[in-house]
Amino acid sequence: MAFPDEFLQELKDKNEITDVVSSYVSLKRAGRLYSGRCPFHNEKTPSFYVYPDTQSFYCFGCGSGGEVITFIKKIENLDYTDAVKLLAQRAGMNMPQDTYDDSLAKLKKTIYEINRESARFFHSMLVSPQGAEALAYLRNRGLSDKTIRHFGLGYAPNSFELINHLHEKGFSDSDLIQSNIAVSSRKGYTVSRFFNRVMFPIIDLRGNVTAFGGRTMGDGKPKYLNTSDTPVFSKSHQLFALNMAKNVNTRQLILAEGYMDVIALHQAGFKNTVATLGTSLTQQQAELMKRYADEVIICYDSDEAGRKASERAISLLRNAGLKIRIVTVPGAKDPDEFMKSHGDKGAAVFKVLLDKSAGDIEYRLDKLRDNYNVSHTQGKIDYITAASAVIAELSNPIERDVYISELSEKLNVQKSAIEQQVSKSIKSFTRQQAKKDFRGIRDDLSARHDKINPQKAMNLKSARAEEYLIAFMISNPDMCQYINSRISPQELATDFNRKVYKLISQKIMGGSDINLTAISQDFSEEELSYITAYVSTARCETFHREALDKCISTLKAEHERLLTKNPNEMTEDEYKDYFLKISRNKK
Repeated sequence: MAFPDEFLQELKDKNEITDVVSSYVSLKRAGRLYSGRCPFHNEKTPSFYVYPDTQSFYCFGCGSGGEVITFIKKIENLDYTDAVKLLAQRAGMNMPQDTYDDSLAKLKKTIYEINRESARFFHSMLVSPQGAEALAYLRNRGLSDKTIRHFGLGYAPNSFELINHLHEKGFSDSDLIQSNIAVSSRKGYTVSRFFNRVMFPIIDLRGNVTAFGGRTMGDGKPKYLNTSDTPVFSKSHQLFALNMAKNVNTRQLILAEGYMDVIALHQAGFKNTVATLGTSLTQQQAELMKRYADEVIICYDSDEAGRKASERAISLLRNAGLKIRIVTVPGAKDPDEFMKSHGDKGAAVFKVLLDKSAGDIEYRLDKLRDNYNVSHTQGKIDYITAASAVIAELSNPIERDVYISELSEKLNVQKSAIEQQVSKSIKSFTRQQAKKDFRGIRDDLSARHDKINPQKAMNLKSARAEEYLIAFMISNPDMCQYINSRISPQELATDFNRKVYKLISQKIMGGSDINLTAISQDFSEEELSYITAYVSTARCETFHREALDKCISTLKAEHERLLTKNPNEMTEDEYKDYFLKISRNKK
């Protein structure tokens, strides 16, 4: 799709990036720039910068970058068109209906309508004679009629009734299949994806029904069936009941494993409970929780699978910068069973469990101890060694001291000895991190893993000069004609930078106001971050005519060198580049 340059320019002008970003990130002025903690990864020292003069942002920590549309795409998890719509709405602008392809937007709207109509149908079936068994099943699970209505629970009958109902509403087979509410059978019939199941509608933060989860009432497999990813739903980016939990305003979330756990806890008064959607917790979900909470209490099943899932969740939540506690539900497999087993006292007893819940380090140390026989000398030594490595991960010296003291007291081992072991573990961790950082710097400098511009690794000198050239031209569009007169796109060594150079030149020479927003629809989010990276890095240098001429001379010299190099002395990649350059020069 293509939005007019004039529309994008007005959109940028009416959505000043500092104003937009500051509604999500606490920014502080740093000279002509603004800095803050990156909303896209966890960091203690701000490495996220907003550049008012170029209306762009860049994080030197995680590499996220771009302009205002890209920021909204990432922070709100939207596609390009929906991000533009959100910004247009914010600015009171009308979308240019006749100048862009809105087929995806129309498809999304249709899927939302299908899901909403399906949710109504499922609920009507639940309270009808056909749904008597399903309604009895939910009531037997301890759910009140009020809770059933509140979560919009339903029943999918074992028939074609939903498909016929949606056909009557005007939806085509193609629409139903793309929404994943239906699938095509082997015989070519369009049939409901869900049948003879209790249904759980999944609702996003804007109140749209995006997907469904369906549970069997017997021993059928799979026990749970979820909507696959669609244009309006990604199971790795959404959380069940977050649309309700975010309104509690406690800055605390309880993370459970399944739909029934969440509903049981909500019914008991713990309305800040959410769950993943049939998959393990993802980093995107952890970062989503960070927007609404400072602390997450993990309340997974008490079985082995639940313990492993808790350990994985701890790592992801810590990486998102969240405080963590873990609730271990005694005498029951999951919170749902716990509530049922305690009857009217369930909420009060669970509140006690929450208040007594351990931090993630305490939880990990307790689980680690189960692996060692500390009544034996060797077992005690091995446990302290392993525990010291866990404590060494803590950056707060006070926290480390508290856990070292507790370990010393519990195992009757001198505190100084444990401190020495923790110090040894910290040094080992520091060495490993230094090696990792060195490998990262080495890889960045060599560009060996550059996926956006894979030709950079074989053309480092040229590629860096190309990046400076492009950054110079964006910051000094009045020099575009001079630059074009000195060097042609064919003299650039890498295809990606050549594309960027040509596009920016065309827009400037065509009279457009050049900025990253002007080229945002021509590149992917990752590509735009890549371009922003070298524009932001180049800002650290002073743009002047002498540096520009040196850059152009470098590009010409490198271009000539490869064209005149003896083919017998070339590497395989240089040989391929050689013929690519020859073919380009002939065009």
